[in-house]
Amino acid sequence: MAQAMIDGPRIDPATGGRADSLVILCHGYGADGNDLIGLAPFWQKLLPGTAFVSPNAPERCEMSPMGYQWFGITRLDPEEMYRGVTRAAPVLDAFIDQELARHGLDESRLVLVGFSQGTMMSLQVGLRRAKQPAAIIGYSGALAGPEKLQAEIRVRPPILMIHGDMDEMLPVSRMHTAVEALVKAGLTVQSHVSPGVGHGIGPDGLQLGGQFIYDALKRPV
Repeated sequence: MAQAMIDGPRIDPATGGRADSLVILCHGYGADGNDLIGLAPFWQKLLPGTAFVSPNAPERCEMSPMGYQWFGITRLDPEEMYRGVTRAAPVLDAFIDQELARHGLDESRLVLVGFSQGTMMSLQVGLRRAKQPAAIIGYSGALAGPEKLQAEIRVRPPILMIHGDMDEMLPVSRMHTAVEALVKAGLTVQSHVSPGVGHGIGPDGLQLGGQFIYDALKRPV
């Protein structure tokens, strides 16, 4: 079966020149690339040389036909989520390769940012690549197959997990479970709970995310 090709909205570096780094934004279930590319303008002042791209997930959403999904969800079943991220991973992996080649960059200049289902995808793919990304940020998400991570992990980039304490879709406990598994697998993880925030990104999360990307890209390789 041919592998699905994905693409989505882009924002070029504010400098107007060649990108010195790349942020790939993975949207959540039922959304599309336009949903997360809106983060880029908030971060461009800190990251003027960074290119941003937010691909639409490979499948039309079963529950929201105007949107997309990385994989179908009938319920928040752990086995189903792990099968889903495993099936969708090659599509995102290939997109990352394509975008790094497009800009002439390597993984040391790459940051993956996910929201909800996109967080699951960013963690699944980013931790299993041959070369280590500069960082991964997960908003309002979870880690699929936490018990499988130690056997499958290949790289250990710094990670930031952010979650609202009023999240009605994925409770904040999902973040705590993910952080515990990530730390157990030897990763350096920062986490932040946004008070009063539901299934979304608050101003505090936006600011912390931008600073985390800036710090990760400024670190010597």
